[in-house]
Amino acid sequence: MTKAQTSGAQTSGAPASAAPTSGAPASDARTTEARPTEAPPNEAQLVAERVRACAGVAGLSGGLFGTVATYLPGERLTGVYVNDREVIIDIVARLGRPLPETAEEVRRAVADLAGDRPVNIRIDDVAPEDAAPAPEETS
Repeated sequence: MTKAQTSGAQTSGAPASAAPTSGAPASDARTTEARPTEAPPNEAQLVAERVRACAGVAGLSGGLFGTVATYLPGERLTGVYVNDREVIIDIVARLGRPLPETAEEVRRAVADLAGDRPVNIRIDDVAPEDAAPAPEETS
């Protein structure tokens, strides 16, 4: 074979792995902005189970626009978002006890799962004390 036959599409003489010479810097994973990584899905599910078990909680809420959620394979877990920096929980509280007590009950229920991360709890709505548990939103 001649050199022309073996070079194929590589005509510039540069190695095939060379970075483009367009003047733009090559992307490097070490220089990209650090973003929070999603926690394993089972952690968000455990948080949701513990929150639902709290006496002062009627259900989980996705917030005003449904943005507080964890996306799992085939489902969307509404009301809980967990990453490596924080735990966010949106609830519908039951009437009959002070709301700060309900928030503290939820915080204590998930404290060991959260570790050193802050647990941010938002009470989006209230329900009567005898209300049935809210149906879970899934998409």
